[in-house]
Amino acid sequence: MKKIEDYVTSITDFPEPGIIFRDVTSVLQDPEGLSLAIDSMKELVGNTEFDLIAGTESRGFIFGVPIAYSLHKAFIPVRKKGKLPRETVSASYDLEYGSAEIEMHRDSVKPGQKVIIVDDLIATGGTVEATVNMIESLGGEVVKIIFLMELAGLKGREKLKGYDVESVICYEGK
Repeated sequence: MKKIEDYVTSITDFPEPGIIFRDVTSVLQDPEGLSLAIDSMKELVGNTEFDLIAGTESRGFIFGVPIAYSLHKAFIPVRKKGKLPRETVSASYDLEYGSAEIEMHRDSVKPGQKVIIVDDLIATGGTVEATVNMIESLGGEVVKIIFLMELAGLKGREKLKGYDVESVICYEGK
């Protein structure tokens, strides 16, 4: 039986020399890989009590929606600025060169609701840290954060200290 790592394509020297790019699209393109990825992430939910799953654009949608559906929970999309039609809250985060901003609907999380955040990859942790900040600004409680892959060398977990963070695969490098 294949492990999820067997479905991830590693591309050396992309986008620059010395980097190993972990391509999640090879997981998505294989029915067994996709099923294994979603099932493995769902297992990380375990017995955690929660109300909502939030996923970041766009791969957090791919993994978060089927998990929410299978557990009969609501899904909250976290989008790039300017993509949501109703009143939003937003948070900025730093990129390697510059910054970005994400948003979610102001009414998507009610005070006291427990939220699990799902995304495909944790690298530097900026996107998920911004997502946590928005959820908490609305009175929600982040009870778990789940990733398919983690690039431990980029130390993204450090931005999420104090939160229950799990990943299916952990790569030691960048």
